[in-house]
Amino acid sequence: MRNRFQTVHIVFNALASLFILFSGILLIPLIVVIVSGETAEGIQNVLAFVLPAALSLGLGLGLRLIFKGGNPNTLQAMLICALGWLGFSMIGAIPFVIGIHAGYIDSVFETTSGFTTTGITMFTGLESLPRSIIFWRALTQWVGGLGILTFFLVTLHRGGSTHQLFGAESHKIDAERPVPGMVNTIKILWGFYTIFTLVIATALVAVHMSLFDSICHTFTVLSTGGFSPHDASIEYYRLSGHPHYVAIEYILMIGMLLGGISFLVHYRIFKGDWKALFNNTEMKTWWFIIGCFFLIILGERILKLHPFNGNPLLTIAWWRQLEENVRLVLFQVISILTTTGFSTRDIGSPFFGQAARQLFLVMMVIGGCVGSTGGGIKVLRISILTKLIRREIFRMRTPTRTISSVIVDGKPISTNEVYRATSLFFIWMILLVFGGSATALLSDLDAYSSFSGMFSALGNIGPCYIPVKVNSLLHPVIKLVYIFGMLAGRLEILPVLLLFNPKAWRS
Repeated sequence: MRNRFQTVHIVFNALASLFILFSGILLIPLIVVIVSGETAEGIQNVLAFVLPAALSLGLGLGLRLIFKGGNPNTLQAMLICALGWLGFSMIGAIPFVIGIHAGYIDSVFETTSGFTTTGITMFTGLESLPRSIIFWRALTQWVGGLGILTFFLVTLHRGGSTHQLFGAESHKIDAERPVPGMVNTIKILWGFYTIFTLVIATALVAVHMSLFDSICHTFTVLSTGGFSPHDASIEYYRLSGHPHYVAIEYILMIGMLLGGISFLVHYRIFKGDWKALFNNTEMKTWWFIIGCFFLIILGERILKLHPFNGNPLLTIAWWRQLEENVRLVLFQVISILTTTGFSTRDIGSPFFGQAARQLFLVMMVIGGCVGSTGGGIKVLRISILTKLIRREIFRMRTPTRTISSVIVDGKPISTNEVYRATSLFFIWMILLVFGGSATALLSDLDAYSSFSGMFSALGNIGPCYIPVKVNSLLHPVIKLVYIFGMLAGRLEILPVLLLFNPKAWRS
């Protein structure tokens, strides 16, 4: 009993500090309320952020008074992480309820999609929503990009508990740190994140995207989240006749790649090691996967869909058409693989063939690199699983006494890491089947669309073959399954599953 109560005290005392700081984040959109003149429309948009901020602050102060703190162990850190993300999503949903009168489940779905940088949305008619609400959607993705807890850890300086909390939220494959000390490492990661944010926003403003749109898209491109202020996503700029829509698409491609690549690679490049982009297993696999999917999808489009509209070979019109197709296909491949989810063409539209639609589902599972803001299983784990298969084939044709380890970048991968990769992949498959089956049972969607929804939620990707207008009409149980899938995908399943394990609270 003493151990159980000790765990409860440590977990909820840590949550107290997180909720207190979260109340400050909820007040940031008030700047947009004031600048956009939304106060002239009434006090509703002010209360949309003040009330949840007060609730978060009161909850944090109350928990701090009731529960005593301590340094969490690994298990307790995972509980803090899972409850924290769930709590932020539930409180962060209130601005949608008050500001635009959305249903609470839809609002929790939207906020969870934001913090987990998934990008599935319940809302349409985005251009007509208050700017403060659109900004809040974007801000949730920017804060969630490198992890909500990492953001708080830089501010709170929790000392000995930093390593445990960071590991619980970023339960990734072990990687070397750029500098000694976990707090210093987190500061470096957020330093790059902030610098990239400023650079991308400046570039977008330079090509005449509005300042507000530039900020919102920068928040959601670097976090590989994909929320846009427009229903048509990035295609809006072409449809609206923006003179520099092509430049916007190229800038956002660079932003998505920056988010999808490990920030430790960015640090090595900053230190002058440009070979970091190509000299390790994950990066080699990353570029190989991008190249393969791009060539296959572009090839299908050229061979089957005849995109050149009869333009004579090698004429100026032909080259323009080629550039357009290369750009659109490359944009979507990068968008899906980095799990950003921006679109210049709907992935379910006739622009893409059947092979492309299947490959997009595969990309949703793979995701970005370890140490990036991307979702999915991660490229390095795919490499490990591939090498594991090769090892098993090797062992079948060699003496039984031969010892063969899984080698990545010249170093053997620990047995625990191999077990973690295989178990994670297996649980992913179970959850995909569960989510797809639940969607099919409780909706009129076909099998393809039903499974794509859970692929999107679990991979934290956003786009799927369910029309956005249909999302809000889905059965509440489906929405709850997707909320669970988004949290499980972002936190890599184990912390979320621990919430339902009574023994975890007695450890």
